[in-house]
Amino acid sequence: MIVEPRLVEYLNALECELPPHLANLEKYAKDHEVPIIRKEAQSLLRFLVETKQPKKILEVGTAIGFSASFLCEYMPKDCKITTIEKVPMRIVEAEKNLAALKRKDDVKLIIGDAGEVLKNLREAGNTYDFVFMDAAKGQYMAFLEDILPMLEEGAVFVTDNVLQEGSIMESKFTIERRDRTIHMRMRDYLYELKHNPYLTTSIVAVGDGMSLSVKHERN
Repeated sequence: MIVEPRLVEYLNALECELPPHLANLEKYAKDHEVPIIRKEAQSLLRFLVETKQPKKILEVGTAIGFSASFLCEYMPKDCKITTIEKVPMRIVEAEKNLAALKRKDDVKLIIGDAGEVLKNLREAGNTYDFVFMDAAKGQYMAFLEDILPMLEEGAVFVTDNVLQEGSIMESKFTIERRDRTIHMRMRDYLYELKHNPYLTTSIVAVGDGMSLSVKHERN
């Protein structure tokens, strides 16, 4: 854990309870070891959505539909979500959970490999004013190539799990060999976010680390 555990527990204890359907989803995820956004990350994500008041949200990585359901709970009434998932066993649960939402007609689940789906969305001319990415970490840089052109001016772009439990700061030679590729790709991704001329980015030690970017057209 990046932040001292006792502090995280204290901050999480301050949070209001989730609506019952989200609380049930969160419990299911924990019981079945499905990774979802952590409590402290939920708080920040809600703050960003309610501040930005987006109209078109793109989510990369649906899993069982918790984060899409969470976004749906707090997004404006005239907002729509497009979410992408490829893992068959996750899709079954996601379809069931998203179909149970009061605003199910505002959520579109696209089944397929995120890399291919993102290219198709970009080529079709789709744009978004809020993007949340919580998918295959080793592919974040590849996904960025298609996401960046779809970000509208002033769009908010959030990426979850970018600090790898703090190991991101370590030299690659201290990382187990099987994890080095993801380690190096994530470091490259964070460098790109911080130095891309079209993005203003802050990286915060919330949950397992979140990057918060805003898209700006530069002269």
